[in-house]
Amino acid sequence: MAYRRTARVMQRLAARGDAIIAAARALASDQGMQAVQIVPVAARAGIAAGTVYRYFPAKTDLIAALISAVLEHEITAMQRAADAAPGPLSALAAVLATFAARAQRDRRLAWAVIAEPVEPQVDAVRAAFRKEIAAEFEQRIRAAVAGGHVPEQDAGLASTAIFGALLGGLIGPLAPHIAGDSVVRRETAQALTLFSLRALGVADAHARGLVMQIDLARPEQGG
Repeated sequence: MAYRRTARVMQRLAARGDAIIAAARALASDQGMQAVQIVPVAARAGIAAGTVYRYFPAKTDLIAALISAVLEHEITAMQRAADAAPGPLSALAAVLATFAARAQRDRRLAWAVIAEPVEPQVDAVRAAFRKEIAAEFEQRIRAAVAGGHVPEQDAGLASTAIFGALLGGLIGPLAPHIAGDSVVRRETAQALTLFSLRALGVADAHARGLVMQIDLARPEQGG
């Protein structure tokens, strides 16, 4: 009986921690990373600020947990897309398109966790996010190279360049701001995926075929 009570308590504590992260994510999505402060997050979650402090003693701890949660969702979504692909080149295209589509879907959140100007200690936490996404790209590029689907190249350098190109086209200061039009958002994600595949050495006709085969109707899969 004591074990069951303890399990219930642990579940309740975990649920409250999840609610805090969800509130932080909602604020970042609505207003950017600068809005992720202890008191506003507590208000959004409907709990006392002191409760948030018990879970996250400092704002940096809260932001680190938020970024970790977002990263987990993004990596899971990309890996699911890759696992559903019939081969390594299709998997690479699916990963790139999924990242692009999800960043388009929640542009403010993507900006917040990747590129928004913030204090140095927060940016140091966000560096892990950028490295993990680039590493996922690198893994897929290496597999495509190994399978003879793209020319031999420095996969690490290529993944960094592709990541930078996608960010510039999706959330950079010169990126088009697309609100509400899901068709235009999907077309933008497809165009950037096509650009990336061409840059990696995939022939145009083949690259176009790969992009058209990707279902971007549900980029929200994976959280």
